[in-house]
Amino acid sequence: MLLKTNSFDKKFMKLALSLASERIGLTGENPSVGCVIVKDNEIISTGQTGYHGRPHAEINAIKSCKKNLKGSSIYISLEPCCHYGKTPPCTLAIINSKIKKVYYAIDDIDERTSRKSYNILKKKKIKVFKNVLKNEAKNIYKSYFFNKTKKFPYITGKLAVSKNFIINSTKKYITNKYSREYSHLLRYKNEAILISSKTLNNDDPILNCRIKGLEKFSPTRIIVDSKLRIKLNSKIVKSAKKYKTIIFYSLRNKKYHYLKKKGVYLYKCPLIEKKKMDLKFILKKIKFMRINFLLVEGGKNLTSEFLKEKYFNEFYLFKSNILLNHKKKMNVSILCSKLSKIFKKNRKVNTYLENDILYKYN
Repeated sequence: MLLKTNSFDKKFMKLALSLASERIGLTGENPSVGCVIVKDNEIISTGQTGYHGRPHAEINAIKSCKKNLKGSSIYISLEPCCHYGKTPPCTLAIINSKIKKVYYAIDDIDERTSRKSYNILKKKKIKVFKNVLKNEAKNIYKSYFFNKTKKFPYITGKLAVSKNFIINSTKKYITNKYSREYSHLLRYKNEAILISSKTLNNDDPILNCRIKGLEKFSPTRIIVDSKLRIKLNSKIVKSAKKYKTIIFYSLRNKKYHYLKKKGVYLYKCPLIEKKKMDLKFILKKIKFMRINFLLVEGGKNLTSEFLKEKYFNEFYLFKSNILLNHKKKMNVSILCSKLSKIFKKNRKVNTYLENDILYKYN
């Protein structure tokens, strides 16, 4: 029988879920967890999962607390771990701290922990409240649950278009500075970013995160380049020793050894029908590299391929307020209409992007 909760419990759990949400994509293979410790209706400590997955949120909250934890309550966005891995279990830290009540939002699906912590804590006379704001937690942990059960990373697509659906032109930027800053936030929240060599050669991007203070979280750059057409004087090649860079290719040429010398990691990819690179092979290889969150900033062709295979878990479409000269091959109006058909929901966001509009498909 589940114990009842009140409005205060939900308020504290909302904070824990908010803390968890902040670090999604930044905790490696471990889930992003938020934790709040309360005593006499006062928050006495909070914690988040550390970058790259350690320490766990509960440990951070317990260790940073300056007050006596005896008799306190702890609110956790996900079932606390109860197994020994690279660190001792969080349930042990909770028990040793003499915390009286444990609230968590949703069961973990990791078989080492799933639905086991509840009984471990109850045996120690700790009151346990589970499924507090479970529906909100489901939404936050959709990417974690996906990554625990699938052979591909969780994939986010991103595309910037003009008012008349043109994706590139002689103009350096289509969208405004607010949309571009949001795009860099997406880079910060993803472990790797993938583009085609065509986009690379056309735009010569560096693909790092340029938000002040977050530069060190720049994603691994991944290039799909079947015939190694990449320009050797590109920013990507020049910065390969600073930012990890991977190229998937099918046919080797004289550029291969030069790229290796510059610090680029090269992986051969098989070709499939119509001499296309095998995207399924690439995505499995990326997951094998322990990359769980992938951002695809492709052009028209690469984005179309990902849409066709239904690889995107979510998609961000930035639409500017400017009109560009119409070029049929650069027009992606049909592609954009497919987004609405493939995704069941779409949400329009324009709160702080001035004249630009963000459509988030989920």
